Amino acid sequence: MLNTSRLALPLRLRSSLKMARRTMASSSSSDLVSITLPESSFETFELENGPELTFETDKENLLQMYKDMIIIRRMEMASDALYKAKKIRGFCHLSVGQEAIAVGIEHACDKKDTIITSYRCHGFTYMRGASVRAILAELMGRRSGVSYGKGGSMHMFAPNFYGGNGIVGAQVPLGAGLAFSHKYRGENNCTYTLYGDGAANQGQVFEAFNMAKLWNLPCIFACENNKYGMGTSASRSSAMTEYYKRGQYIPGLKVNGMDILAAYQASKWAKDWCAQGKGPLVLEYETYRYGGHSMSDPGTTYRTREEVQHMRSRNDPIAGLKAKLLELEIATEEEIKAYDKAARKYVDEEVALAEQDPAPEAKMDILFEDVYVPGSEIPVLRGRISDDSWDFKNKTFLNKVY
Repeated sequence: MLNTSRLALPLRLRSSLKMARRTMASSSSSDLVSITLPESSFETFELENGPELTFETDKENLLQMYKDMIIIRRMEMASDALYKAKKIRGFCHLSVGQEAIAVGIEHACDKKDTIITSYRCHGFTYMRGASVRAILAELMGRRSGVSYGKGGSMHMFAPNFYGGNGIVGAQVPLGAGLAFSHKYRGENNCTYTLYGDGAANQGQVFEAFNMAKLWNLPCIFACENNKYGMGTSASRSSAMTEYYKRGQYIPGLKVNGMDILAAYQASKWAKDWCAQGKGPLVLEYETYRYGGHSMSDPGTTYRTREEVQHMRSRNDPIAGLKAKLLELEIATEEEIKAYDKAARKYVDEEVALAEQDPAPEAKMDILFEDVYVPGSEIPVLRGRISDDSWDFKNKTFLNKVY
């Protein structure tokens, strides 16, 4: 029996996250406001109707979206600084520029829906309930991290969030399996299965499409198209770059992933589609990462600085929502500055706490503690070689040659 107990966040971390959000909360009204999206927000494939361009939401929801995005960006910027200070080692993939997708999906779904994604996962982990401290502690290999310092940047988990997966495209069939579990149990929930444009040509992606359609699974296959798979542009790697049409027999929807309101509306519409028993969907969130593929990639050898600056200045999701908050008079410039200041203060405090957290003890049994749910272990787990076999009862190696 596999151990999923680590998916539950410690109560202390959940409480600290709620406290931080309460600190940032304003006296916002719950009055509804009408949002009208540009016609370019969506493109459909094999759909009679897509999401409505005009919809209503409340002011508090819009404010929370803004606060969530600025915290994620501050957290990623802190990760960048910690990596450059050599406090974070190994792989580290940041999502600066792509915050609208994680935030839009989380605001559109409920906590019983499941989410799985690739290695650019910090924002999703936060939105699913992890604290900034626990995420940064994981990045620094601390015991208080969301995966107890064992997963690092690519392997993070939270309640009903199944990673953070390092193998390109491997999370897509896993996501189909999560959707199958919802259907098997008779749950009115769906799975958001995210992957990048670089993974879109993987054979296992199309195998998962086939099974999901064959079994009519409530699976939203969501391609985060940030234009570059590592250092290769989509046009150089894909004969067809309209990823929302890749499902063939599965309807598709293309979304402006740089607009949080479009990402929210599309994600909500997709969930409603699945809730009606209509089966899977293929979504394409058209987005952009400002940094390189990972911290080891400067991100400027295969694209120009002017291109990056253009996207930052014309399409930034945070700036776009800020403009909407001001236009609708939901917040003033001074209030928004206060939110930004509170987010910076919160993240700085979380960084300091994460840096103080201890590393895991140098005990061998830590390596085996998450293999099985406690009490369900087999007597001996065979290792790489026979004398590496681990005795769960005595918490030691047998050192026995078979």
